[in-house]
Amino acid sequence: EAVGFAERASGRRAHTDDVFCLFSVTKTFTAAAVLARVDRGEIQLTTPVAEVIPEFGVKGKQRVSVAHLLTQTGGMSSEMPPVPVDQLGNLAAAAAAVCNQPLLAAPGRVVSYSPIGAHAVLGELVHRLDGGSRPFRQILADELFAPLGMKDTALGLRADLAARRVPIVVRDRSPGLFVPELLEAMNVLLDETTEIPGGGGVATACDVFRFAEALRRGGELDGVRILSPALLDLATRNHTGAEPNRLFDYMREHRGWDEFPAVLGLGFFLRGEGIFPMPFGLTTSPRTFGGLGAGSTMFWVDPQRELVFVCLTAGLLEESNDFDRLQQLSDLVLSALVD
Repeated sequence: EAVGFAERASGRRAHTDDVFCLFSVTKTFTAAAVLARVDRGEIQLTTPVAEVIPEFGVKGKQRVSVAHLLTQTGGMSSEMPPVPVDQLGNLAAAAAAVCNQPLLAAPGRVVSYSPIGAHAVLGELVHRLDGGSRPFRQILADELFAPLGMKDTALGLRADLAARRVPIVVRDRSPGLFVPELLEAMNVLLDETTEIPGGGGVATACDVFRFAEALRRGGELDGVRILSPALLDLATRNHTGAEPNRLFDYMREHRGWDEFPAVLGLGFFLRGEGIFPMPFGLTTSPRTFGGLGAGSTMFWVDPQRELVFVCLTAGLLEESNDFDRLQQLSDLVLSALVD
């Protein structure tokens, strides 16, 4: 269902084939590409990243593993890679900048979500494992989007999708995690060559549903398998215990919330157990997992109820307000199930 406006300023109504910037939902595509390499035996979750990207192994990052980056426990900076804004979409430049950054915490000790940096490294890791012959955006297109029939999905903005793109507008400009102008800069940064593995994907709601449905079915859709059931089961378990996500410290203090667990899997957010602010809703089952994008986008898979929910919105909110919105919508979905 499409509700309201894709672009309020022009009066353009929303349609189900609108193309949204997914922001950090993109991380789940990157995670799937990394996990596929684990399934093939090209790397292991315990592989130090420096074995594939030697220049990463400096300034204390020598033993940061693939699993550390996927679970946001690698001790990486939460700041943007130190490159000019117009170079954020240059994967080689962004990854090189992150490789030169120092470790901020011992690997495995602290959960500190890295909005861009960790997944820039993971995208570069997949690119190198592939032999460096294909751009990372092409690897995702060839090995994930095309096989799953996600014809309106890309890393970066393909020219044929531009006319249906939903402009990025921050409606709630109260101080939060991201500067509104930086988020809206994606309107300019996204083009056919942009590669931001942590936040530069675009898709329709229907395409995100196809990806999520493949995950719900244990890694397979329409006879195409993208991940093994065993690895997907491991990836959608809580690997951060009761540790909080330090990126959200500002949110807890801003709203007066008690500390709550990060509940992260290998590239996925999880519902977990307990009553605390949770975009996936409080009535979804504990093993519910999915992805979240800056103030605007979400999908989750409830394996117990065999249910997928996708919500892509045109108006970005400050993160804590978006948590409220998505939690309410998710719980309404569960309230509607009475059979």
